[in-house]
Amino acid sequence: MHRIGRSRPAPSAALRKRMIRRLYDWVLSWAESRYGTHALFVLAFAESSFFPIPPDVLLIGLALGRPERAYRFALVCTVGSVAGGAFGYLIGWQLMETVGIPILKLYHAMEKFEAVRADFVKYGGWAVAIAAFTPIPYKVFTIASGAVTLSFGTFIAASVIGRAGRFYLVAALIFFFGSPVKAFIDRHFNLLTVVFTALLILGFLLIEWLR
Repeated sequence: MHRIGRSRPAPSAALRKRMIRRLYDWVLSWAESRYGTHALFVLAFAESSFFPIPPDVLLIGLALGRPERAYRFALVCTVGSVAGGAFGYLIGWQLMETVGIPILKLYHAMEKFEAVRADFVKYGGWAVAIAAFTPIPYKVFTIASGAVTLSFGTFIAASVIGRAGRFYLVAALIFFFGSPVKAFIDRHFNLLTVVFTALLILGFLLIEWLR
């Protein structure tokens, strides 16, 4: 009887890590599919507003299989991500209460959202460009851009600069260095998740310091 009403315990860190790893492997499996390029576009689109795994994972897998098409894959990834960013902008602009807030709460990003919203007053498009290139959560910025009605033209231009810079850099690394890049990611995945999280925090601290 005492169990009624008790909240379910949050997943342990080890369980969350396993869940992320499974999701990572599922995303990477599309590199072996004939629909890999289509999946890359969809993944890049979704990650810009709600999906947790960055499209770089599939971009690397596809580019390794066809290094000569690495830059084409980067283009697909950029277009999908910017289009997804526009969708995130729409969510923040018109669907903040019904869609935007639940997404931000899912990623425990409401506090980040409030900080980001304040940053737009000072940095505008530069904040979007930095988030688009770095491990700072781009989805928070796309939704925040719409919520504060940042100029849509500025938003798209900043997104193109940041996303293209990031994905073409990944493509260039694969084009010139090949499989060692993926081998490093697979071998040090757990470490990279820790580093990614640290960079995420440092990114927000950097923006706060610049204010």
